[in-house]
Amino acid sequence: MFTPKYTITNQLLTNITQINALVRDLNDRRLPKVVLVEFEKTAREVSTYASTSIEGNPLPLTDVKKLLKSRPANIRDSEKEVINYNQALETLNQRLETPQLTVSIGLILDIHKQITTGLLPDFESGKLRQKPVVVNDPRTGNVVYLPPDANKVPGLVSDLIEYIHGHSKSVDSLILAGIFHKQMVIIHPFTDGNGRTTRLVTKVLLAKMGLNTFNLFSFENYYNQNVTKYFQTVGAYGDYNELSDSLDFTAWLEYFTGGLIDELLRVKKLLPELGRTPDTRLEAHHLKILEYIKHNSFISDRNYAELTDRAKATRTLDFQKLLDLGLIERKGKGRSTFYTVKEA
Repeated sequence: MFTPKYTITNQLLTNITQINALVRDLNDRRLPKVVLVEFEKTAREVSTYASTSIEGNPLPLTDVKKLLKSRPANIRDSEKEVINYNQALETLNQRLETPQLTVSIGLILDIHKQITTGLLPDFESGKLRQKPVVVNDPRTGNVVYLPPDANKVPGLVSDLIEYIHGHSKSVDSLILAGIFHKQMVIIHPFTDGNGRTTRLVTKVLLAKMGLNTFNLFSFENYYNQNVTKYFQTVGAYGDYNELSDSLDFTAWLEYFTGGLIDELLRVKKLLPELGRTPDTRLEAHHLKILEYIKHNSFISDRNYAELTDRAKATRTLDFQKLLDLGLIERKGKGRSTFYTVKEA
């Protein structure tokens, strides 16, 4: 039976308290749907880029954005990896609207199949591994970790899922999500795609506890800022058979919750303080501007004049308010001036 070792340190307790406060603050925001759509799109792009970059995908964020927008027919493996991950994000976000969605071996295998389709043989995609694997140091290529034998993998994954569900009411959800993340990496249940699958399932666990990272932010972004530290903290070194009884999750849980705080604070700075005061409240005419940009990619004063009977000076003030709130940005000069959604 899986029984993880960890200590509720002062740092971990402080992190959990801060995360809960940040989540409450974000949930209290009442942002217009047209505003949230752009943040959701950016969050998916960043998550896709960061999670694949962690595993060595060479595509920069700018290329990832272009790829997800154009979806070309003929693609390389690095591009297929990006498209697969983004599609898995979109699918899971839709499935989360169903209250019955829960973490299970079936869900884990479905996610793995989706991210590895066309990249792994059919007998390995969406299947637990049937052979031994090793984990190498990405810098030196030396073997640093020997995961458990393949015949132990089904039982270890089942024990982990059982632990998560069995302690859902007695252990903080953030701790459970963190434990799941590290233990899955340690089990290494697939021949490839372990990290990407694990991070996606962790997103599901966080969403079920009210922290839906699909919509606003990307906790993978934090890991990608220092991949070496991420691997050092989430992984293990040596032989699983010799390490399993002595593994301690405390340092990882502190790092895991610290990363969530970092991303929540980043998003909090990006989100406009809409609706809090008369100065920040958006009116119907402001939403018309944002809605027009959503469908047409940009708006000019001439376009806006066709949407409303507001005077030119008033239209200028409308644009300025959205500029001050950080929702749009001005491009061009003089009569060629137009406005687009500001990149988050």
